[in-house]
Amino acid sequence: MPPADERPRRGPLIALTYRAAIDEPARFQRSRSVGAHFGLAPRTHQSGEIERRGRITKNGDETLRSALFEAALVLLRPQAKPSALKAWGLRVAKRRGMAKAMIAVARRLSVILHRMWVDRVPFRWTAEPAQA
Repeated sequence: MPPADERPRRGPLIALTYRAAIDEPARFQRSRSVGAHFGLAPRTHQSGEIERRGRITKNGDETLRSALFEAALVLLRPQAKPSALKAWGLRVAKRRGMAKAMIAVARRLSVILHRMWVDRVPFRWTAEPAQA
């Protein structure tokens, strides 16, 4: 097995999968709706005054959803580089459990990737605001 520095990374494959699935970023008016389009939104059950949220809908491209889930899994590992997204995901995991945190991070990652694509900016590992 090659050393860790020579192994292929998942990032380029996930980015390519994302770009192929979205195809045209302008078809989404809000970056926030991308995750729901690919089935990373909770299913809602409504009846009268009762509204319950269930598991994710799993609509849309399964390949992209699993790629985003894998990216979230890698991001939340202890060996991963610290970032604001990782810290947020670990706070969610503490409250709701790791499975739900991975879904939440995958959805937030889809929003971040869309925004990066539209604005043409690189990922910021820190939580500092972007320079205008």
